[in-house]
Amino acid sequence: MNELIVGQEAALVVRPLRLGFLGVGWIGRHRMKAILDSGVAEAVAIADPSAEMMREARKLAPDARIAVDLDDLLDQKLDGVVIATPSATHARQSIRILEAGVAVFCQKPLGRTASEVKAVVDASKAADRFLGVDLSYRYTQGLQQIREIIRSNALGKVFAANLTFHNAYGPDKTWFYDKTLSGGGCVIDLGVHLIDLALWCLDFPSVVSVTSELRSGGEKLRDDRQVEDFASATMSLAGGEIIRLTCSWRLHAGCDAAIRAEFFGTEGGASFRNVDGSFYDFTAEKLSRTSRQTLTLPSDDWGGRAAVDWATRLAGGQRHDIACEEFIAVAEAIDRIYRTSGE
Repeated sequence: MNELIVGQEAALVVRPLRLGFLGVGWIGRHRMKAILDSGVAEAVAIADPSAEMMREARKLAPDARIAVDLDDLLDQKLDGVVIATPSATHARQSIRILEAGVAVFCQKPLGRTASEVKAVVDASKAADRFLGVDLSYRYTQGLQQIREIIRSNALGKVFAANLTFHNAYGPDKTWFYDKTLSGGGCVIDLGVHLIDLALWCLDFPSVVSVTSELRSGGEKLRDDRQVEDFASATMSLAGGEIIRLTCSWRLHAGCDAAIRAEFFGTEGGASFRNVDGSFYDFTAEKLSRTSRQTLTLPSDDWGGRAAVDWATRLAGGQRHDIACEEFIAVAEAIDRIYRTSGE
């Protein structure tokens, strides 16, 4: 798909991927820059309802065509589309692109419900096109190392994990607070990362049971139309592991953010945490009783790695990847957190 035969000797020339970018707000432009800087792709077309965002995106890709909508984007004979639009549109747009025979890299959440996510994964399988989701914390050096030491049994049997993501701020777009558009509050916005990291580090064991408590303004949610700004949940996994998750918007945390993932095993533990309230700087440690061994320190330019990895694999010919079934497992856990709240 990404190779051209040219010249009298039929030399093999690999051309850059032809990508479209649907939604070029801050996160969309950041992922665009990471991909373009990698040299693996070119931005052929961009689309966004905001003229200001389009002007900013053109600074990164001055030769990109301005597309009026998704159909116009797909008319450009693309290899892939990077989606960074409001959550309510992710599943529908992803399915439309995949059915057109084009690969997708989508911001999280891939869908507002597990059924939406499954429909996208099914579309990827039917079209045999590569589907990626921006679960970016997987690509930090710290969590990469922690996953490896867990898989090597250096911690013994991991039986518990605590994961936290407190954001001292709330989203600045009104659609985040409309459940029909967002799918939920801080759980689907921030907790999706925590759930994914817990299951990913443990190689995706089945979730046996879930209990949860969701709150807004300090009070239990009054009806299904509200979105939560604080959530705690406990998941029991098939291997006997107990996973405790906490996330929030606008918490009085004393810093910009408090982000942590801790894993405890019979022979040791591992800790991943942000430094000085940063959203970007992390340290990782291996724990043994009262001692700590540093695994990684800042800085680590991890934010765009998921997007670059998707583009690189796509350029190498990657089609449907069965690993995208993991996206369904994460979405099912989120659904169960919302269903069991207050039980």
